[in-house]
Amino acid sequence: MSGRADNAATSGYPSGTAAAAGLQSCARCGRLAPATQARCALCGKRLSLRVEHSLQQTLALLVTSVVLFVPAYSLPIMRTVQFGSSNDSTILGGVLLLMHHGSYPTALVIFVASVMVPIAKIIALTWLVWGVARGSAWGPRRRQRLYGVVEFVGRWSMVDVFVVALLVALVQITGVLTIQPGSAALSFCGMVVATMLAADAFDTRLIWDRVADTPAANLRTQEAR
Repeated sequence: MSGRADNAATSGYPSGTAAAAGLQSCARCGRLAPATQARCALCGKRLSLRVEHSLQQTLALLVTSVVLFVPAYSLPIMRTVQFGSSNDSTILGGVLLLMHHGSYPTALVIFVASVMVPIAKIIALTWLVWGVARGSAWGPRRRQRLYGVVEFVGRWSMVDVFVVALLVALVQITGVLTIQPGSAALSFCGMVVATMLAADAFDTRLIWDRVADTPAANLRTQEAR
């Protein structure tokens, strides 16, 4: 009876995958477990053959991040009040201001972490979702490595908000100079969080499902290109 249940639970998966063999892996520690087991016996994480509605969740979060992208970069992220006069700065405006004052290393760090990384992450995740949705078998190892890079560098996208928070905490000389977070800070935080959740919702096992039945020789040819 349990054998028939296992076959029913793992039917529909490519023959070359662990799911088709009645096994599933823990996303946290990598331990293999039977497909019917609910939690990992080693670390206790909840197990699943695949993340339910992974592509839909990832795409929805990517659309959210794109919507938040516009106010995050067009509205001021920081407001400086000095002797009664205020000056608003967007993220790109702050980068240009730092360059104008000769702080090129700081400007470069903020530009890379707060502009290039979020944009590159959205593009990379969109490409991964599109590849899985159309059933592409091209370069699974490269796509897996790309996802690893996206997941690793995404955590540094909050450096711009961290700089603003640090300035707000340190530079609060009432009546002389006051730095306040701008209206874009919330949108920027929301955009970064949405991309982080999108990366977490994307199930990389879907990449390998598409290539499980592809001959190994063809995969090696694709990777060499």
